[in-house]
Amino acid sequence: MENQQEGLDGQESGGQARRFRGRRVVLASVVGCAVLGGVLVLLPWERSAGPAGPSPGAVAMAAVSAGAPAALPDLAELIDEREKRLRTHPKDARSWAVLGMAHVEQGRRLADPAYYPRAEKALRTSLRVRPERNTEALAGLAALANARRDFPAARRWGEAALKLEPRRWTTYPLLIDAYSGLGDHAAAKRTLDRLTELRSGPAVLARAAAVYWELGWREDAAASLADAAAGARAPAERAAYLERAGQLAWERGDLQDALRHFQEAVRLDPDQRAAQAGQGRTLAALGRTTEALNVYRVALAKQPCPRYALELGELYESLGMPEAARVQYDLLRERVREAAAGGADEELVLGQFEADHGDPRAAVRRLRAEWRRQPGTEVADALGWALHRAGEHEEALRFAVRATEAEQGGGVRSALYAYHRGMIERELERYGAARRHLAEALRINPHFSPLHGRAARTAAEALGEPPDEEVPEMDGEQG
Repeated sequence: MENQQEGLDGQESGGQARRFRGRRVVLASVVGCAVLGGVLVLLPWERSAGPAGPSPGAVAMAAVSAGAPAALPDLAELIDEREKRLRTHPKDARSWAVLGMAHVEQGRRLADPAYYPRAEKALRTSLRVRPERNTEALAGLAALANARRDFPAARRWGEAALKLEPRRWTTYPLLIDAYSGLGDHAAAKRTLDRLTELRSGPAVLARAAAVYWELGWREDAAASLADAAAGARAPAERAAYLERAGQLAWERGDLQDALRHFQEAVRLDPDQRAAQAGQGRTLAALGRTTEALNVYRVALAKQPCPRYALELGELYESLGMPEAARVQYDLLRERVREAAAGGADEELVLGQFEADHGDPRAAVRRLRAEWRRQPGTEVADALGWALHRAGEHEEALRFAVRATEAEQGGGVRSALYAYHRGMIERELERYGAARRHLAEALRINPHFSPLHGRAARTAAEALGEPPDEEVPEMDGEQG
């Protein structure tokens, strides 16, 4: 009983199905707190339905089983139900796995890494109770590693789970996230191919949308997310897909469409803090500054994600409010420390912050280490920019090229990445390439950053129009 209590103290199909045969399938990407991943890992053993009027815990379990996001109150009820069961059935390995996965999702949605040690303890308890053929616990540990941005561990756990049950489709999204975080684009593509052979429906459509966006197939991404939202079963699930649609609209510079998606997501699920932060981002770009600051503050009060703190700090800085910006930057540092205590890796966002607002050389050291561990596209861009800020422009360009060239995995059309590359090329006096990439950044999304958007316009204007005799330049070395 003492061991049992210690464990507790530590703590689909459906909708509009759609096959992807004949469509292009590529790698998916997942990033930080608000990025496009985060669907709760699915536990198909509980696929059996409950009664006509299910409890909130049963609703959460149905969402989990379908690969859909669950509402926070329903997750809390599910956790309570599993804890009660485990008090009387401490050898129930599946319930330990459910409990662990619910804590993973809580930590992700609340941006609170304190939940991750509880999740790990529950999942490892599940493995101790049933060490053989415990696919659920292995998949749960893969999801936990992805949430912590430990992609090498996520790959190991996910591949172990897949080896036990190759047709368990819910393992494949975990591996797509892991491979993408490691920059293994070929493996991510193969995995998504297999997933779409095994399963269709809203969760798979949403996963495919992230994949299409990474390749720059914006229309395909938007269509897949629209289908996912149309087929969503519950408000929290639909809200999650609408938030992603809002992010896609924001990335392509469609502010009104982005705002509509973010607002509807928050209406459906008031706990959808990523959508609230998206509202702040969009309202700021529309010049509705007071509203933007208010919604950012609400989002951060409920989900103090380091990336939101960086965004809000930069907004304050762009408004000439350095003291308010410093408050947010201090919050960012505090949250990164708390993440480390919970076993989570926020070195990427810390490196991005240091490059622009702190010590660029410290940023280079952090991001080089991150690159060695998990060389994804976002890390390539961040490291390239940090090297530029530290004065290492030639090496910086190699990483910027890697982040922006499709043949190297940089297929996503990102205004920020194009801006970084253009500024590096300008420093190297490669003016033709710099003009092209700065113009591309402003064409993709002229509002991509309250600070850098202004710098991009200034730099592009200073470069002016290309001279008639300008000879095309090589864009840079291959990284």
